[in-house]
Amino acid sequence: MYIQQLYTGCLSEAAYYIESDGEAAVIDPLRDIDEYLQLAQERKSKIKYIFETHFHADFVSGHIDLASATGATIVYGPETITNFPVHVAKDCEKFTIGKICIEVLHTPGHTLESSCYLLKDENNKDHAIFTGDTLFVGDVGRPDLAQKGEILTTNDLAGMMYESIQQKIIPLADDVILYPAHGAGSSCGKNLGPETFSTIGEQKQSNYALQQQTKEDFIKAVTEGLSAPPQYFPINAKINKEGYESIHAITEKGLKPLTVKDFKEKINNEELIILDTRNADQFVNGFVPGSIFIGLEGRFAEWAGSLLAFDKPILLITEEGKEKETIVRLSRVGFEKFEGYLQGGFEAWKAAGEKLDLLINVEADELAMDIPFDENLVIVDVRKEAEYADGHIKQAMNIPLLELVDPASMANFDDHHNIYIHCAGGYRSVIASSLIKRQGIHNIRNVEGGWNKINELKDRFEIEKSVEVLN
Repeated sequence: MYIQQLYTGCLSEAAYYIESDGEAAVIDPLRDIDEYLQLAQERKSKIKYIFETHFHADFVSGHIDLASATGATIVYGPETITNFPVHVAKDCEKFTIGKICIEVLHTPGHTLESSCYLLKDENNKDHAIFTGDTLFVGDVGRPDLAQKGEILTTNDLAGMMYESIQQKIIPLADDVILYPAHGAGSSCGKNLGPETFSTIGEQKQSNYALQQQTKEDFIKAVTEGLSAPPQYFPINAKINKEGYESIHAITEKGLKPLTVKDFKEKINNEELIILDTRNADQFVNGFVPGSIFIGLEGRFAEWAGSLLAFDKPILLITEEGKEKETIVRLSRVGFEKFEGYLQGGFEAWKAAGEKLDLLINVEADELAMDIPFDENLVIVDVRKEAEYADGHIKQAMNIPLLELVDPASMANFDDHHNIYIHCAGGYRSVIASSLIKRQGIHNIRNVEGGWNKINELKDRFEIEKSVEVLN
């Protein structure tokens, strides 16, 4: 028996490759499937099954392309309805892989079709459980993602989750290994732990959702404090349910090199998105006017899915050689409308003598010096509300990055304002600055190092907390 977790950090997503005696299964594959094909080839195994724990909302699965490439059967749990061929398993149905087997445990709550897969070893002993978004390390899946057409409330799904945990998870032996679909940073739960695997016994000790409690108390615990899910979640869930275009076709379409002349013509003739994925330090020193910055070095695909429109074509500006990576990572969260990329990148645009824009970087101590003497100074903190509440500059207004999708969030900015923008470390503030500049507001300064640097100089700022939010 062989198990490999294939973890993608920028999405906090775990897929799994399981193998026994020349047969293999993949659980929750990403849209780019080459890694699974290569692994099976290297290990001289044939992929027999593709198990999906549910209709994922935070990424587009590779189930359809992987099934097409291997002939494997796609398996979903009970109550699944799709627009493509799948095997809808019964609760407790078993599937043989070499000398081991996987048992389907229907665990509705995160979604109706959510299911866990219990792996039994060569001796038919429970060895590991792949829980998808039902159970995480330190958390459970959010119960507020009912799909369109389902007459269910968040409390309804949370109640189902309680029953699933009580009936299917808690009876498992303590030594059963827990393999969830996500780790820390995922928006599929409230507060996932940093580990990407655990044991049922450890979770019985530490996970709030597995403690002895009434159904009412459980519902309250899992529903309180839920932030709004990212805007792309229902889009991705719909794609996973209805099907999608092959990633190879999307990549081929996106990998179209455009000369500076062709690039300019597209900008002038179409309502589209110019997406610059270079490093933040490169972007601030010069970019094509109107570009939106989302750098590959951060939680790239998640921010793209949360901030960009899916119905608009995308033109790419990347570091040379990063074009395919950019397209693949965007396709993971459902983007498909690619118009090509700027051949030669930003340097080609610059060499052609085209108009440039840039962003002024300032250090935290410069902000501290300017505050007492500039009556037009406006500080914009683009961190999440909870981050802001835990400590912020007294004069700062909080506009979380996600709110800047709406131009109305910038309605209070005037031409005479000197706007200083910061986040925690500098990545989100550059994204925010690009969004604000796109609206024609240019008197912006990005605070390098963000709150981390500001907090190091806290004696030079008036710092306060929002106690009412923290409580």
